[in-house]
Amino acid sequence: MPVAAAIELEGIDKSFGAVHANRNVTLSVAAGSIHGIVGENGAGKSTLMSILYGFYEADAGEIRVGGTPVKIGSSRQAIAHGIGMVHQHFMLVDTLSVLDNVMLGAEGGALVARGAAAIRVKLAELGRAYGLVVDPDALVGDLGVGLQQRVEILKALVRGATILILDEPTAVLTPPEADQLFGMLDTLRREGKTVIFITHKLREIMHITDRVSVMRRGEIVLTTETAATSPAQLADAMVGRRVLLTVAKGPATPGPVRLEARGLTVLGSNGVALVDDVSFTLRAGEITGLAGVAGNGQSELLEALAGIRPIAAGEILIDGKVVPATSHNPKAIRTLGLAHVPEDRHRMGLIMPFEAAESAILGIHTDPAFGRGPWLSRKSIIADLARKMAGYDIRPPNPRLKTANFSGGNQQKIVLAREMERDPGIVLAGQPTRGVDIGAIEFIHSRLVALRDAGKAVLVVSVELDEIMALADQILVMCGGRLTGARTPPPDAANDERFVGDLGLLMAGVTEQAA
Repeated sequence: MPVAAAIELEGIDKSFGAVHANRNVTLSVAAGSIHGIVGENGAGKSTLMSILYGFYEADAGEIRVGGTPVKIGSSRQAIAHGIGMVHQHFMLVDTLSVLDNVMLGAEGGALVARGAAAIRVKLAELGRAYGLVVDPDALVGDLGVGLQQRVEILKALVRGATILILDEPTAVLTPPEADQLFGMLDTLRREGKTVIFITHKLREIMHITDRVSVMRRGEIVLTTETAATSPAQLADAMVGRRVLLTVAKGPATPGPVRLEARGLTVLGSNGVALVDDVSFTLRAGEITGLAGVAGNGQSELLEALAGIRPIAAGEILIDGKVVPATSHNPKAIRTLGLAHVPEDRHRMGLIMPFEAAESAILGIHTDPAFGRGPWLSRKSIIADLARKMAGYDIRPPNPRLKTANFSGGNQQKIVLAREMERDPGIVLAGQPTRGVDIGAIEFIHSRLVALRDAGKAVLVVSVELDEIMALADQILVMCGGRLTGARTPPPDAANDERFVGDLGLLMAGVTEQAA
């Protein structure tokens, strides 16, 4: 007997000027299921979900909830129909408590204290039922991203959501936090809730979803039972061509040491060592991967190497010469041939209200190619990015478009083009494919390998262990601010259970000495 549909979208169409974001989209999501939606950046996934949640109104088409046609003109109306949404960038107020955040918009009338007491009880019930335990009195700003995501899910459930939309829910989670999320979603499914799961990560789709739909250029091009498909088939459908899910690279030919770290120590604002006596080398013609659960010092180490964070002890050598304290800043480090792709492109890599052409010269605006002295040549700046857009397949190819109007993958390509096209000798790449679709991942990986093969020294920092194992010629592992081990990956490392287990132990701080 077929399962009733929780959500049905029929002929949904939406345009923004000349951009046709959704084209006659028809989708049915079974009640009590987890339905995955995948597609490249700009494929129309977020627009479709924004229509379902009331942020946008469709130009044409019909939405049915539980078989009944509905009009959804605002998020309040969506919530009234039992639809909740957890956004990739959380909609929380850091300076308020968990309870206050959950109450916003659902205060329960003039008697706020009575409403707060009722929501406190509801939070306790939901925590027990779904494993969504969070201290209601904790400040949201003091919580890790995994707990903040729980707060977002609780906000939706407190408002009576039976249909939950999750937009890139694991983009900011560590692997253990992602596993906890999957456990929660499985419980929600067993309790009859419906989940729409948007992600770029095909392994997650295969692991957690019942059915999956693929979007390309605003249309749904494939809907299938998850058990009847494969990551390769989904990737091909997303991009419209055959996609390499493995990194194509030959053996490395390591050359001289380009960068050496000796006893680096970096302190936090409270004086605690975030990076503790770390030493390693980066060689020309080699990709070094830095693995570890997020929050174990990788970010601080990367920023110290780039000249952004001060060094409390130790030294950095580039091409055998110590970088003096007076040169330990991003501008001076850059002149020594080091390029830095920051982990957070929004916070550190781009200025979102700027035109793309302006974001594309951040930190290199004094280059003579862009003008003389204080006078910048707008024509030269636009022409430079137009050339890079062609080489990096940045879409749309409009240098004057605001940076914020590009998809995440294309924003990342702007950063990569700016850093890589300067012919650096050393490249520091932090989370190079975070929030990026499968086609862009393939492109970015090929660029990193091309840099290696051109004799550059490359450091890749990623919380995606599969990415590290696919790219790296040597792997360093951090835990608690210290290096816990170094490994050379064997062929097909991702399928070598013994090797993966060894890395997992190192990531947990279990070293040979500790054992």
